[in-house]
Amino acid sequence: MTADSVTAPTAEPVTDNDGILTIAISSSAPGNPLNDDALAAGAAALREVARGERRVGVILLKGPGANFCAGGNVRDFASAAHRPTFLREIADNFHAFINALHEAERPVVAAVKGWAAGAGMSIVTHADVAIGGPSTKMRPAYRGIGLSPDGGMTWTLPRLVGAARARQIILTDPVIDAEKALDWGLLSEIVTDDEVDAAALAAAAKIASGPWQSDAAARALLTRSATSTLGDQLAAEARSISALSASPEGIEGVDAFVAKRKPDFGSARNA
Repeated sequence: MTADSVTAPTAEPVTDNDGILTIAISSSAPGNPLNDDALAAGAAALREVARGERRVGVILLKGPGANFCAGGNVRDFASAAHRPTFLREIADNFHAFINALHEAERPVVAAVKGWAAGAGMSIVTHADVAIGGPSTKMRPAYRGIGLSPDGGMTWTLPRLVGAARARQIILTDPVIDAEKALDWGLLSEIVTDDEVDAAALAAAAKIASGPWQSDAAARALLTRSATSTLGDQLAAEARSISALSASPEGIEGVDAFVAKRKPDFGSARNA
């Protein structure tokens, strides 16, 4: 859930440079809770990506403070005039961002510094590449305040860690340290704490320098694989690789391989 009703001024939550759309999803307020304004701006930018109005190859999610995101601002929940109405609005806004993240059909990299709790952990489960440090910790945190998960955690977590472990995590609410998160597939890599942002940016830059259509297609295939039969997945892969072979990036990649040179995917995209 999200977010702060009153936050300290922060840098622009959405930036777009060198094919990387960066979204600072949390506030700089104490604890780094999810920020409604950042979610709204991020969702709008992601919809532009989906419509082809903003050209990027990768999405980088990060927090502006010591934590990736420590969840929602529970004090805001407590002070709401009518909690069910307030929580439904908060969840709907959060879910609009999550839907936009998926509809953008771009690889997602997360710089998971410090805590990723509640909504922050939910967001991490949507990342294709999640980089943390030794101090990174995750926790569902919902049952501790008598609430159930949001942000798609009940959909993504079983796909990442298996149904039995997902149930255990959500129902017993453990603190998951970085090594366990790596072992369970919640993190892709652990670097030193002060290198998390740089390593995540480097991963995003590497993806952004490559074939955008190929990466988007691979991500779509991976997403659908959990609910596809093998036959359906093979058919989808055949359609995808055939279509990409006629794309500018596909043509450039194959021709560069034959010519024994490095492919120039950027020029192919802009041709």
